[in-house]
Amino acid sequence: MGTLDGDPTKKGITEASRHVFKNDVTVEAVSSPHVEELEGARVRRNKSVTLMESHRAAVGEVELTSIFDRQRSAFLRQGPPSLAQRKADLRMLKEAILARRDQFSEAVNKDFGHRSHQETAYMDLMPVVEGIGYLRRNLATWMQPEVREVAPHFQPSSNQIMYQPLGVVGIISPWNHPVALALMPLATALAAGNRAMLKPSEFTPATSALLAAMLADGFAEDQVAVLTGDAEVAAAFSRLPFDRILFTGSTAVGRAVMRTASAHLTPVTLELGGKSPAIVQRGSSLQRAAHNIAFGKLANAGQTCIAPDYVLVAAEDLNAFVAAFESEVAVLYYAIAINPDYATIINDRHYSRLRGLLDDARAKGAHIRQIGPGDDQRRTHPRTFLPVVVTGVTQDMALATEEIFGPILPVIPYRTLEEAIAFVNARPRPLALYFFGAAGGPALAQVLERTTSGNVTVNDTLLHYVQDDLPFGGVGASGMGTYHGHEGFKTMSHAKGVFVQSGLNITDAIRPPFGQTFDDAVNQLLR
Repeated sequence: MGTLDGDPTKKGITEASRHVFKNDVTVEAVSSPHVEELEGARVRRNKSVTLMESHRAAVGEVELTSIFDRQRSAFLRQGPPSLAQRKADLRMLKEAILARRDQFSEAVNKDFGHRSHQETAYMDLMPVVEGIGYLRRNLATWMQPEVREVAPHFQPSSNQIMYQPLGVVGIISPWNHPVALALMPLATALAAGNRAMLKPSEFTPATSALLAAMLADGFAEDQVAVLTGDAEVAAAFSRLPFDRILFTGSTAVGRAVMRTASAHLTPVTLELGGKSPAIVQRGSSLQRAAHNIAFGKLANAGQTCIAPDYVLVAAEDLNAFVAAFESEVAVLYYAIAINPDYATIINDRHYSRLRGLLDDARAKGAHIRQIGPGDDQRRTHPRTFLPVVVTGVTQDMALATEEIFGPILPVIPYRTLEEAIAFVNARPRPLALYFFGAAGGPALAQVLERTTSGNVTVNDTLLHYVQDDLPFGGVGASGMGTYHGHEGFKTMSHAKGVFVQSGLNITDAIRPPFGQTFDDAVNQLLR
């Protein structure tokens, strides 16, 4: 956690645009993530409209526009919701998720072929439940006007910023974490007082159907609507004149969404992906680094937008690190080919793509080291993809340039830390960066100052994502804008500056008719 080339109007999409939405490596495959409670106990049973994959794009666009118009009309008619309404909406959303905890685990497991209930609990459900709690605790403070400074010659007037809802927000979420990357953006939009339309991925149909049913039970269609469907529905969805679009998915589709949104000057928040490096400082604990990198790389079988994509390790430590990584995989996932904690790859197409990356690297001279039994018959599921370490990587290999989004780990040697930093900086800016070494030491300071990435975790992986008070987002090719934390509330709000003139002021001195008083005042200000 999902226009276009050519004419981005409501009249249609080009063949190139359809190709991007349909044939990108699963639209969101190479990203995340890579990805979306009225006073008292208000019960809303109006059903959200669901557009099934079988609908034609032209029909879907009419229905999409109708839902959007109803949401916009309701927003204008009812105005911004109160603090009590927002907190009640968030509480209801949290309770709805918890009431369906087992159903979500079963739906995600069905969509993936296999994913453990525990992994869904801690990677999809916990971030949303905890994030909702954080939003509710801070909303009262965030909704207050923010006082700003007034220049001396305008005093005793006042300045403030009011944070008001944008209106109707569009959320396009991916398949890899189909609950968290749909509902966390939705919770943030609701906290900021918006109405929202959610387009979940068609590659997780069971989870998307459950999301649609749950949100239909809790919210009126003119507040929250879920639209399921194929890539053409996603393309039509992105053409609506939203007040903001939050897209989680691949860089290719992110560009397409942004092109389409430009027709209405719709602001976009793009949570994309990229090749997130892990730098292991010379002399640091290889075993500890390997343990944490193995966790980040193999959670959800590597199908996470902030998974470490490759490792940079001191040249003399390369073999020791590979051995440590292999041993730590065995600690985390004993008998990994049949281990129920290890997830499968989402679909055959993505599985084949990963195999193709390995075939390409092998043909170009890389050393491929599979962790686990070589006999495919010992796997419990045909899409169980055993971890692979790749050394001898060269820049003409596809896995050196493409986001891997799976359990393949290139390990690349460096001679100096400066060389490792230069390697990172020679590539598009990543969504995450991981550093293993002395916290607070000069090497970490150098890496933080000399590299640019969305976020950083030191001496672990993935965990910056679940820090509720930190913003989350990319930079450059890995995305733009942030959500999570106070920054997420601001992203989903309009910061309106308000100047209130005092009855006692000197502004008449700098208005026509000009004379000596004006000259004296201006000369004083232009010193």
